[in-house]
Amino acid sequence: MRNGFLIVAICAAALVGWQAPPAPAIIVLNSEQSAAVTAKVGELESLVTRLRALKGADADLVTDVEAYLKAGQQMREFPDEFFEAPDVAKGMAVLDQGIARGKSLLGGDATWMKVKGRRVHGYRSSLDGSVQPYGLRIPESYDGTKPVRLYVWLHGRDGKNAEWNFMDRFQKVSASASNPADEGQIQLDLYGRWNGTAWHWAGEVDVFEGIADVQRRYKIDPKRIVLRGFSMGGCGAWHIALHHPSSFAAAEIGAGTWPYRSQMPGFPEYQQLPLHIYENILDWSLNAFNLPLAGHGGELEAGVSSIPPYAKKGEKTRGQLESSMRVREQLGREGYPSVGAPDELRADGTEATFFVSLATGHSTSAVVRTKLDAFLKKYGDRGVVSPEHVRFVSWTTRYNRSHWVSVDWLEKHYERGEVDAVRSEGGSKYVMKTKNLARLTLREMGQAKEVNLDGQSLKVAGRSELSFEKQGGAWRIAGKAVGLHKQHGLQGPIDDAFMDPFLLVRPTGTPWNVAVHEESLKRMKAFEAVYSKHLRAHPRVKDDRDVSAADFAKYNVVLFGDPGSNRWMARVIGKLPLTWTKETLTMGGKSFSAKDHFPALIYPSPLGQGRYVVLNSGMTSDVSEIQWEYAMPMLGDYAVLKGRETVMAGLYNEVWK
Repeated sequence: MRNGFLIVAICAAALVGWQAPPAPAIIVLNSEQSAAVTAKVGELESLVTRLRALKGADADLVTDVEAYLKAGQQMREFPDEFFEAPDVAKGMAVLDQGIARGKSLLGGDATWMKVKGRRVHGYRSSLDGSVQPYGLRIPESYDGTKPVRLYVWLHGRDGKNAEWNFMDRFQKVSASASNPADEGQIQLDLYGRWNGTAWHWAGEVDVFEGIADVQRRYKIDPKRIVLRGFSMGGCGAWHIALHHPSSFAAAEIGAGTWPYRSQMPGFPEYQQLPLHIYENILDWSLNAFNLPLAGHGGELEAGVSSIPPYAKKGEKTRGQLESSMRVREQLGREGYPSVGAPDELRADGTEATFFVSLATGHSTSAVVRTKLDAFLKKYGDRGVVSPEHVRFVSWTTRYNRSHWVSVDWLEKHYERGEVDAVRSEGGSKYVMKTKNLARLTLREMGQAKEVNLDGQSLKVAGRSELSFEKQGGAWRIAGKAVGLHKQHGLQGPIDDAFMDPFLLVRPTGTPWNVAVHEESLKRMKAFEAVYSKHLRAHPRVKDDRDVSAADFAKYNVVLFGDPGSNRWMARVIGKLPLTWTKETLTMGGKSFSAKDHFPALIYPSPLGQGRYVVLNSGMTSDVSEIQWEYAMPMLGDYAVLKGRETVMAGLYNEVWK
């Protein structure tokens, strides 16, 4: 096991060395500046408290003020996030803007809502209860009487993207390639929690929570939401578009590498297999079949190729152009060959087009920008359409839906699951081919009369939704799913618990073994520190004596300690796939001394339907990856730990055994 982790460490080190730029210089605040920050944050805290107490106060507008308070609190907590001499004045000006907002709203006037153009808003994340900022670009034509399209913009990698800096730059940024032609759309510029691990994990959640907040506050046509991103934002857009192909009318994706670990040997199975979810967009390329997609990059991209074989020293590489080239090539292998000119190739049989900006580096040429604007208008005008032919692949039930098809169960996680479904005759007939699927659900089935699944014909009565299960190799019409099974949102690995609302539970009792207790608290403290710094929020934390049954219904509950120190762990331990006494820990048929070994695992909660319970673990990725991008799960579904050493780890099967 130690040798395996040495290989992982070497690979991870190579990746971090390639991806992460040098840390920017730091401007240290003097005592006068520090006092000014403290005073301004204190004033914002007072204003927010008074606003919350106002009878009939608009919660959304109060949150818009609280976004500035959050920026100030982060500024006070992390004074090392000023990088250039002018940053101090800019940060102070952002706090002053927030104070002015608070005073205006206290007087009954939300002045920032009266001006078109750029607005900074905030939303409260259900993930961790934090307030996260975002920017909106409001066209002059918007009057709130009719729904408009929404463009969702994912920014590139930025080593200086503290909240105050994001808010300052968003309001002052000049016209650029990220500003497409004005077709009456609103554009959402997401913060994405600094770098948001390349719009994965909490960064991915930020995308959908930000969209939902804009939809609540503005008149948005839900069928005309377009995803856009460039560079690291392109990396995120590849991930989100291909994993959520029916969530957007179209996707414009510029550049955007992804890591090469999924192509490298030496990882243990519990690390290698989950890479199919997060790091290998080639595995998901077929999902462009039902999503209009425009991939693009510069001809003179100078970055390092993302996937082996690597370029030799001094040899020209294709840099972040690699992503769209590889997706296009994979679509060819899926049966959709490229046609057209070399700098504008279309995957025949799909609505995916791939542009190359000639004589251009890590940017977009004016020629390609014009073509991208035409692409955005065409598919923004059309909006999402329910296709008669759905092709969808998935390697996990976390990402399980395309239009009217949902993958409920796989026969085996981390192997390719596939559905090829055609409906005809006015929606009365469905012919489908599947691979590695054990249960699926079809929607829009009101006119359905016959469903042919893998050559097996089933007569059905039309209804809005129908489910099918495979038993003994044969399909049957199914009712409500029963029994423990890996399914959407309950499939692991451990890190998956942190993509839905979660609660950390601190033990207060007497531990069985002090060494284990102290080590678990170190893990909890370390996760809190990493999350607050790099995912821009303090996780919810409660002492075990303050936790109620209602918390298990609301949250994925993360229990630290042992069954002696944590009263809730004592309640659930007999319902989890392990045996833990004061003397011995047994898991997976192997036993270990409980004096210095303890479990880290994820499992469907015995106390909360549709929720997880997690033992002794936050996100398992290395902190350097959470800070930048491509955070790789390191422990699978379960592990036995001894201090910082992983003694064993693995993945549960489809019924959580």
